[in-house]
Amino acid sequence: MESITSSPPRVRREGVSFVRRSARMRPQQRRAWQDHRHRFLVSVPRAEASTSVAPGAAVDLRAEFGREAALVVEIGPGTGEVLIPLAQARPRANLLAFEVYQPAIASMLASLAANRLENVRIVQADAVAGLRHLVPAGGIDLLLTFFPDPWHKARHRKRRLLTPEFADLVASRMRLEGTWRLATDWEDYAAHMRQVLDAHPAFRNEHPGGWAPRWESRPVTRFERRGLDAGRQVHDLTYRKL
Repeated sequence: MESITSSPPRVRREGVSFVRRSARMRPQQRRAWQDHRHRFLVSVPRAEASTSVAPGAAVDLRAEFGREAALVVEIGPGTGEVLIPLAQARPRANLLAFEVYQPAIASMLASLAANRLENVRIVQADAVAGLRHLVPAGGIDLLLTFFPDPWHKARHRKRRLLTPEFADLVASRMRLEGTWRLATDWEDYAAHMRQVLDAHPAFRNEHPGGWAPRWESRPVTRFERRGLDAGRQVHDLTYRKL
């Protein structure tokens, strides 16, 4: 006989390439979430996890942005330290952000509203699922992957975002001659990025045999500053889709 105090079965969460953090929001963030999420946040069907995307889900990006335009995608923009200036500098582009942390999204929402930016949409979802299910083949003109979670412990490195399989997915979603810009302050992760992407047949390193110069459109973010303060060197990479 089943006990009436038995707990419901636990949902098994899928593996993710980001560190799970608290979703607790400050009062200002809660107000921004309440006031602006319907304007900038793209609603997507979920699987079991709150940051998942249901298989078979689809989003009409033309309808979401209200226009056809070059598509810029940023993975993990945080509070928008790169995204907001880029949206201001490229008003003719559509910018799509994949971010999982609700407080960070709330801060982005406040900045987007304060700066009266209409060319940004945010999906609260894991980027792998988001690219796979929501972005059309050949749809991305520029992809930004700046300072992804390093998973610097050896036993955790298998969780890193940059894998040959992820590069395959990106290649399928990027237009011919599209650009992929990456940066990390972890030397072994930078070397791993080079190893994966230099060997990938769909990408060409724009600076073969070396690292890319710092992209002038990328401001120093708090994650980058943290790495620099710790004495780590920032490595930039730029790849072109073949």
